[in-house]
Amino acid sequence: MPKEVNIDKNSDSSIDDAPVDVQLAVDLIYLFESNEIDPQVALSAIEMVKSDLIAKLSK
Repeated sequence: MPKEVNIDKNSDSSIDDAPVDVQLAVDLIYLFESNEIDPQVALSAIEMVKSDLIAKLSK
């Protein structure tokens, strides 16, 4: 099972220098955790977004 990631958006360690995809992932994890989104609901939503983005890439 993957290790749980705890994100503290107010911590001193900054991700400003991280690649943009890592920054986006951290933002999404923070959004899910701070809104107490059920992990299964989050995964379902991510799959929908993934399908939409793949469709846009194929255009």
